[in-house]
Amino acid sequence: MPPSPPTKSADLRGAARLATDATAGLTSLVEAMHERIARLPGSNATLDGRTNGISGLVYKTIRGVTHVVGGSLEALLGWVAPALGRYSDGRERDAIVSALNGVLGDYLVASGNPLATTMELRHGGAPLPLERDALAAALPAAGGKLLVLLHGLCMNDQQWQRNGHDHGEALARELGWTPVYLRYNSGLHVSINGHAFAQQMESLVDAWPQPLQRLAIVGHSMGGLVTRSALHHAAQAGQRWAGRLDDLVFLGTPHHGAPLERAGHWVDLVLGATPYAAPFARLGKVRSAGITDLRHGLLLDEDWVGRDRFARGGDRRQPVPLPEGVRAFAVAASLGAQGGTVKEKLLGDGLVPLDSALGRHADPARTLAFPVDRQWIGYGMNHLDLLGNAEVYARLKEWLT
Repeated sequence: MPPSPPTKSADLRGAARLATDATAGLTSLVEAMHERIARLPGSNATLDGRTNGISGLVYKTIRGVTHVVGGSLEALLGWVAPALGRYSDGRERDAIVSALNGVLGDYLVASGNPLATTMELRHGGAPLPLERDALAAALPAAGGKLLVLLHGLCMNDQQWQRNGHDHGEALARELGWTPVYLRYNSGLHVSINGHAFAQQMESLVDAWPQPLQRLAIVGHSMGGLVTRSALHHAAQAGQRWAGRLDDLVFLGTPHHGAPLERAGHWVDLVLGATPYAAPFARLGKVRSAGITDLRHGLLLDEDWVGRDRFARGGDRRQPVPLPEGVRAFAVAASLGAQGGTVKEKLLGDGLVPLDSALGRHADPARTLAFPVDRQWIGYGMNHLDLLGNAEVYARLKEWLT
C-alpha cells in the first residue's frame, strides 16, 4: 500500500527540511522526516526513522552523494519547488519559502533558484505598482498618512497578522494611516536589502497618489536594521524620501546584534518550534549572509565586503547614528518580569538582549540616542509577541497619533 498522503503543513515543512538537511549531509534525518510526514495526523505508529520500497532506495542513493555539498543542495532544492507548487494555500507556502530564504536566501539568489524572494512593496497580500495612476487604482482609499512596515528574518509581509491582529491594519482603522508592507529576501546582507529598500521608498513616495502629510516606518527585528541601512544609503544618494520621514519605530531590533544568530534559534521560533524546523539548527556555515549580519547588527557594505563572515572576532562595524530630524522610538521585550535577573536582561525577548533592542552600548559612539520617553519594554513576552501584543499596539497608537 502506498503511504498516506501528507498534510499540507507537514509536506511543506518537510520539503524545506529536505533541502537544508541535504546541505549538511544529514540524509538519515531527512529519511526520518519523510516517514514522519507520510503518517496520517494523529497516528500513534512507532517511527523508526527508515522508509521502505522506492523511498528507501532513493535515500540510500542520496546518502551516497551528499559528500558533494553544493551538488546535493542544488538537487534537493530542485525537489522543493514542485512540492510547494502543488498548493493553493498561499500563506502556508509563503511562510515556508520565507523561512527558506532567511536561511539560504543568498544561495538561492546566487544560484538563480526560482524560490528566491524578490523585494516588493505590498498591500492586502498583493504587490503594488510604483507608478502614480496604477498605485491610485490599487489603493483607492490611500490617504495622506503613509505607514510602511518591514518584517523580520525568515518572515514575510503577511505575518504581521498575528493572533487576529495586524498593527498596520489597526492603525489604519483607528488613526487613518495607509499601511504598505515590504516583502524582502531576509537571507541577503542587510546592506544589500538597505540599498534596494531605499530605492523602493523613493519610488513609492514619488508615486503616492495623495499629498503626503506624514510618513512613518515600523520595523520588526531585522526590518529595523534594513530601515537604518536604507536611511544611510538614502542620505548618501540624496534621495528625497528620507527627508520626508517623520516617525521611525523599532520593534525588537538587534541594533547591536543578537548572540543567537545561528539559524536554528530563529527558525525554530518563527515556525513554532515544530519538529520540522529543528534541522535548520544544523546548518553551520551554510547559514545566510543575513543571519551572520545579525551577530553584530551590520548595516553597511563596508562592514562585510572582503571579510570572512564566519570568522570569529570583535565588532568592527562602522557606527551609524539615528537619522536627524526623525522621531525614533524603540520597543524591547523581556521574557522575565520587571526588575528581573541579569540573565533575563541578557536574554531579552529570547533572541534580542534588552540593551541591543534599546540601542545601548558601552561605546558612546555606538549608542543610539533614543530619548527616555521614546523607549518602552514589554515584560513577559517574546520576540514574536511584539507583533500581536495589545500593550505594544497601545504604545504604537500613542506614538503615531
